[in-house]
Amino acid sequence: MASDTVVRIATRGSDLALWQARFVAERLEALGTRSELVLVETSGDRSHAPIPTIGVGVFTKAVQEALLRGEADVAVHSFKDLPSLPADGLELAAVPARGPVHEVLLVRPDRLDTSGGVLPLPAGATVGTSAVRRRALIGALRPDLLTEPVRGNVPTRVDRLRQGAFDAVLLAAAGLDRLALDLDDLVRVDLDPEVFIPAPAQGALALEVRRGDPLADRLTDLHDVPGYPTVAAERGLMAQLQAGCQLALAAHAWRDGVSLSMVAWFEGREARVRHPHPEGLALLTYEALGHEPHGQPPAAAP
Repeated sequence: MASDTVVRIATRGSDLALWQARFVAERLEALGTRSELVLVETSGDRSHAPIPTIGVGVFTKAVQEALLRGEADVAVHSFKDLPSLPADGLELAAVPARGPVHEVLLVRPDRLDTSGGVLPLPAGATVGTSAVRRRALIGALRPDLLTEPVRGNVPTRVDRLRQGAFDAVLLAAAGLDRLALDLDDLVRVDLDPEVFIPAPAQGALALEVRRGDPLADRLTDLHDVPGYPTVAAERGLMAQLQAGCQLALAAHAWRDGVSLSMVAWFEGREARVRHPHPEGLALLTYEALGHEPHGQPPAAAP
């Protein structure tokens, strides 16, 4: 994969997005390809409005547009932020090895209540989260808890918890682990992904290129072939439901021996399904959630 060409990596400028882009850059460097980062500001970065009110693709569209304009060669996204429908003119080139998929509840020590079950908080406690999925799952599991919107990058949300704005915040384990934040003054509760179900493709990165760009072939060395089917199943369900990251869809797939299993939650209904192939798993889960089949999920494999 050695090349004298410098690959331009488009990314947002948040701490987590930069970690993700630098991770890809390091992987490329190890394979003999030099790269540089191209920072892009998105509408999600500029706005302080609640995420559901901004629109679809608020953290990805501007990065994709920079790629389409030829200002970069590859875009690195948090896969869970990508809309279910692919962008015109772009294609998925690789999904590297996935990070942790589960959620973390960070709690102020004085508000920890282990009698609270899966969410160890006292009745009436306030959880900071802007995600529709997280708010819906909290309502299903602990309707006695309150939720308050919180915006900003991961360090900002953790700081607001420390300042007393909330009793706890919900965050993706992958983001916390990648940033290696000092959390010694808080209580970290790692949540079971089969109970508090994460977003589809949580913990996974998506590498996009312009459709037909030969760079896609060079990026296959970064693709996690054995791990990808679980991501494909979750994204396939998302495509069946034509859901975006603003909808209350939760999905977690894992390899179960020679087969695949998935637990999903959507609009108050939970489904658990097994199938040997990601496409079939997505379709059967879609049906188990109470929907009539309307064809196979769009192909998601790079």
